[in-house]
Amino acid sequence: MAIPSALEASLWMVGETMRDAADDWWVIAGAAAALHGAGGPEVGDVDVLASDRDASALLGKLGLQPVQAPPHPLFQSRILGRWTAPPMTVEIMAGFRIRDGSAWREVWPRTRRRMAVRDTFVFAPSADELADLLRLVGRPKDLERARLLAADRGRSTVERKGDGSLRRPSS
Repeated sequence: MAIPSALEASLWMVGETMRDAADDWWVIAGAAAALHGAGGPEVGDVDVLASDRDASALLGKLGLQPVQAPPHPLFQSRILGRWTAPPMTVEIMAGFRIRDGSAWREVWPRTRRRMAVRDTFVFAPSADELADLLRLVGRPKDLERARLLAADRGRSTVERKGDGSLRRPSS
């Protein structure tokens, strides 16, 4: 699947801007699913997960102030910035947490795949780890992306139970 030009241009700008990051960082959510070739729901923005140090440095470099987002029942970030210069808004996050049942779970991927975008690189979790993350968020668009990523791999790695927690399906 081809990446739409606005998404490609935005990812290129992220790769160039994050070139000097001190710590690991990732593109996550819908933009990462598109990088992995999953079709599905239209990507509305680019979510970048970084360390507190890199997120703060990037916001300063771009002349942006952290955004005080209203509380969300599914996810929250310690640092959140919105960069609107690229064709698609880029959300820069640090301390990103997802509600898992009754607890909050900080997201820091274990895998990191380098992916070329024009003449630069961005990073995303592996397709399996991304699918797990999308299932944890659990919104319909995230579940569809997770399904498409798993279908590409021929298997599902985790499922969301009725109480919101995750379990591995039996083989």
